[in-house]
Amino acid sequence: MINEKYKYSDLTSKIIGLAMEVHRQLGNGFQEVIYQRALEIEFINNSISFSREHEMPVFYKNQQIGLRRVDFLVENVVSVELKAIIELQDVHLAQAINYLEAYDLEVGLLINFGAKSLQFKRISNKSFKQKNQGNPKIK
Repeated sequence: MINEKYKYSDLTSKIIGLAMEVHRQLGNGFQEVIYQRALEIEFINNSISFSREHEMPVFYKNQQIGLRRVDFLVENVVSVELKAIIELQDVHLAQAINYLEAYDLEVGLLINFGAKSLQFKRISNKSFKQKNQGNPKIK
């Protein structure tokens, strides 16, 4: 799963592997919060630094207009959005991309535990501002 042409590929591959372990252990059918708690245990057991339900400001034209909680902010660089639904839809992908843009993060993962097999999408922010690299707008 590691592809060096993608930024943070090593980290996103680890996250996906841990999500696969959670899905192997629990299967589908639980609420999102159950998967969130299980993934948190995996992050701790694997010494991956993270913030759960990290509150992040949303900006519009350089003005803060609200707050949104990202399911996980991993190592301060990767946003992880979890779902527990039957199938991911385009709207979920669009939402995850919008969050990356609003937070000025470069890379994110959208992970769905609700399907029979784990679903995941690696997403990137095409309008990422290089000058803020490694320093997202985090409170």
